[in-house]
Amino acid sequence: MRVDLFDFQLPPERIALRPAVPRDAARMLVLAGAETRDAHVRDLPALLRPGDCLVFNDTRVIPAQLEGRRGAARIGVTLHKRLGPRDWHVFVRNAKRVRPGDVIDFAAGVQARAGERDEDGGMALAFLGEEPVELLLERAGQMPLPPYIASKRPTDARDREDYQTMFARDAGAVAAPTAALHFTPALMAALEAAGIGHATLTLHVGAGTFLPVKADDTADHRMHAEWGRVDAAVADRLNAVRARGGRLIAVGTTSLRLLESAAGEDGLIRPFADETRIFITPGYRFRVIDGLMTNFHLPRSTLFMLVCALMGIERMQATYAHAIAEGYRFYSYGDSSLLLPAR
Repeated sequence: MRVDLFDFQLPPERIALRPAVPRDAARMLVLAGAETRDAHVRDLPALLRPGDCLVFNDTRVIPAQLEGRRGAARIGVTLHKRLGPRDWHVFVRNAKRVRPGDVIDFAAGVQARAGERDEDGGMALAFLGEEPVELLLERAGQMPLPPYIASKRPTDARDREDYQTMFARDAGAVAAPTAALHFTPALMAALEAAGIGHATLTLHVGAGTFLPVKADDTADHRMHAEWGRVDAAVADRLNAVRARGGRLIAVGTTSLRLLESAAGEDGLIRPFADETRIFITPGYRFRVIDGLMTNFHLPRSTLFMLVCALMGIERMQATYAHAIAEGYRFYSYGDSSLLLPAR
């Protein structure tokens, strides 16, 4: 399928640089069957049904952005995927100045040795010393804001809270599952009062989520891998929701991709603890999810392809055109959409 089918023009002023305050005050564009209407995230309890279940990603974002030096050269590092206790796969800015074996000096006495480059466009990096890497990152790292925000303003102390969801528990992500940034304790209490349940699973979002699709055809794109886990108790609970006639609404594309990776052809979710490279494009037959709450995505991205697979390319192109015309805020800190396909 041609990648240019998923292109659109986004005015730069539509890119949100800060989240809505309070978080559930963000706008939400609702597609329910053939209907499209404007709402707000706080309206969610009235937009779902008793017995439905929202599925959240409880990954926690780590301070995965590092600035250092190799000699006189300035080197930027974004952690992507953990390879071992002290080893990470990383993407490097100014990578031509780094050779295998070089030591990069980061702030606060943190050092790491560069390894070999790989076919994904990154390299291996091994942190030196004996302190846990988590402590080193807290000392020297910054929150890894997406490039479209970081290029417009510096990361600051406020991002430590803003770029973390209320469900964040299992540290390991280098990008936030941003659809869940909209949720507050008050909204969760309102959902519970409306008979709408929730469950959590874990997918550690990697920096590959921001990589552009460079191929001209989706068949030639190599999807990045991310590690996820669905516990047996969670799988049983979600299967029971569907058996009772409730709907599973994935909060974010990360939750959706993990649920679909853990599901069999029979529509049952099974325990899962592995990497997934699932790449969802139009023509994909969804196995277990009944809807998706998600932010607005980049043009030509795998995530825009995913929402087009759920709702149709023409429908999503028209939806994004409406969102742009009506002043919706895009991307990680932006507004939301609720996608409920007709079944």
